[in-house]
Amino acid sequence: MSGAPKTYGWCPGALRPMMSGDGLVVRLRAPMGRLSPEQARGVADLSESHGNGLLDLSTRANLQMRGIREEGHAALLDGLRDLKLLDRDEAAESRRNIMLTPFWSGGDSSARIARDLEKALTRATDLKLPGKFGFAVDCGPTPVLRDAAADIRIERGPSGLFLRPDGAASGLPVCQETAATEALKLAHWFLETGGAPNGRGRMKAHLAKGTALPQGYRESPLGTGPHPAPGATSRGYMVAFEFGQISASSLKQLADQGALRLTPWRMLLVEGASQMAPLPGLILEATDPRLRVSACTGAPGCLQALSATRDLARDLAPHVPEGAHLHVSGCAKGCAHPGPAPLTLTATGRDAFTLIRNGTAADQPLEPPLSARSLRTAPERLTEGN
Repeated sequence: MSGAPKTYGWCPGALRPMMSGDGLVVRLRAPMGRLSPEQARGVADLSESHGNGLLDLSTRANLQMRGIREEGHAALLDGLRDLKLLDRDEAAESRRNIMLTPFWSGGDSSARIARDLEKALTRATDLKLPGKFGFAVDCGPTPVLRDAAADIRIERGPSGLFLRPDGAASGLPVCQETAATEALKLAHWFLETGGAPNGRGRMKAHLAKGTALPQGYRESPLGTGPHPAPGATSRGYMVAFEFGQISASSLKQLADQGALRLTPWRMLLVEGASQMAPLPGLILEATDPRLRVSACTGAPGCLQALSATRDLARDLAPHVPEGAHLHVSGCAKGCAHPGPAPLTLTATGRDAFTLIRNGTAADQPLEPPLSARSLRTAPERLTEGN
């Protein structure tokens, strides 16, 4: 296996894109996690004009434009500014890392707190958080973002709203008016207590070291809701995409149905829609086997990837047992599925993969590498011995 993949320690943005194998990756943090129909059509046009016409839905509920040409980046930013999808500077863009439950309504606690938090983070020029540090606002009757990556969570428990550091069973009781302010206080506490040495760090790891929380935090029940799936919801129709990737043309067609809300499950919620017509790459059934697999961009689209990934994941999807999940990763970073999965294939070379059970892409395998050809010929090797 070649050397360890490069870890950047930050996520791309619009103002600070990241170079990949197919060009620049430009990540959009849409305000309130929502694109109006006009914004969605505008983003699709910009993707076709300055990139390769492909967009990824990230696990942080962002939209990534792929294949952006370096010489077109300045014009792309002008277009995003006209669509009101651009922050004033890189630092503000990085701080405004908020994930909002897609099931919010205009005047509910989730929406009001998210707006307050967006404004507070934009103003907090003294808050030098790590690039991957993020916030989740999840104040519906039952939290749905518990498995999504976030460091500070604002969610509803049986006795009201709580501010919860990721990795803690304790929370601070808050109300709608104080939640954003207390969230920033906790972020400052994280930095002041050494949570980000050398500019990197996450809340869960900081607490795992035994760092004591400030006064006022107390045990609070950890409720959770069902994992969302494609289909009709109270706010519109949820649609999924193969490997979380959507074409610019499909994005335009979805925008004709309504505003689009981004989710961390690589799905879009089409506001107000009660049904959806088929589109290329669109997944409308919760039983579709493609929902049982995750795969990163892979080679050659990613500079870190040691092998192609998505063709193999597509071929193996029908053989993944119901209730299980297969993660096919082009390198040990495991970007498509950072947490443990029942089955993980990590590339060790071109068309060669190690099989890891109940672990992450970086864990040690118990078996020698398998070729992509052997996996296709005998897919039962994935579940042998389980």
